[in-house]
Amino acid sequence: MTNQRIYLDHSASTPVDERVVEAMLPYFRETYGNPTSVHRYGQEAEAALERARQTVADILNCQPREVIFTSCGSESDNLAIRGAALAARQAGKDVHLITQPLEHSAVTNTVKQLTEVFGFASTFLPVDNDGQVSPETLRSHIDGKTAVISLMTANNEIGTILPIADLAGVAHEMGAVFHTDAVQAAGQVDLDVQKSGVDLLSISAHKFYGPKGVGALYVREGTIMLPIQTGGSHENGLRSGTQNVPLIVGLAKALEIATSEREQHVAHYTGLRDLLIEAILTRMPNARLTGSRTERLPSHASFAFKDIDANTLLMQLDMKGIAASSGSACKTGNPTPSEVLLAIGLDDSWALGGLRLSVGRQTTDQDIAKVMEVLPDAVAAARQLWIGT
Repeated sequence: MTNQRIYLDHSASTPVDERVVEAMLPYFRETYGNPTSVHRYGQEAEAALERARQTVADILNCQPREVIFTSCGSESDNLAIRGAALAARQAGKDVHLITQPLEHSAVTNTVKQLTEVFGFASTFLPVDNDGQVSPETLRSHIDGKTAVISLMTANNEIGTILPIADLAGVAHEMGAVFHTDAVQAAGQVDLDVQKSGVDLLSISAHKFYGPKGVGALYVREGTIMLPIQTGGSHENGLRSGTQNVPLIVGLAKALEIATSEREQHVAHYTGLRDLLIEAILTRMPNARLTGSRTERLPSHASFAFKDIDANTLLMQLDMKGIAASSGSACKTGNPTPSEVLLAIGLDDSWALGGLRLSVGRQTTDQDIAKVMEVLPDAVAAARQLWIGT
């Protein structure tokens, strides 16, 4: 093991910005009231909660009442899809859902359960070799029963950015509700919901230098939803439970910082990402880029290596002090070929060997140089172990 440690897994989680920690601390120590209480402590907590809601609304370009705070991106995805689908069924409609196989499991597993257990119809759209979904493809699969469409802004495993505004436009042609999982995109791309036209949008704070355990869902006014967590009337009746004021304050502060500093950080990420892509593709045989080369998250470089087990490669890298991922953090440890890589046309000999390297604010050129010192030998060792099995 090495004492030098390099973190290249920012798509899984980011360190909390010190300014975010400072913003949260008073709401653990002094302003600890329940925001629904009528006394001064509760009023102060409620004021902080609503300031945070206003901050998020300003960044999304929506009304504060359209921002619902949740515990994470997965909960936001669940609330969006289940809430809209169940509301459509309550209205007496035969409900058809549309998504695609590259979505985060919070979306795909939700759609699968609604289909298999509750009898909803569903379609998983085909994607191209870059992981793109075209508006034409979406249009060809919509029918009069399509009630909810969920397509992510940017893919967590291969980094591809979808044309969300165009896709939302197609959805609205047929009167369908359009949801996008923007968890990976938040802090790196513009999330103006008036420009994109989406009805529902999910984010999670720990992807943009905020705390874990808090997320948000934008719900366009007029979108009919049923709650999936019942109780009191918190969050416009859509998400019951006492709000976690310190973490919500942290989410808003982190999103504010990420948005105000986005230009400089995106330039930093893009330069490092391109260094990685160029070095790996020019210096390493049996390696290929996964996802779009141009329509790609600034911080995200992803590859497939032939005839290796990604988990073995990750262990080899970790022993050299490099933290990386094979794709979604929710799937790490799964020894089967990546469903995402299979869906974009790779066979098993490639789809088992995915590698995601995602850079962050503190990543340096020297870190990338160190990775390139270590990676060829790590891949060679992983391949040798694979051949020997």
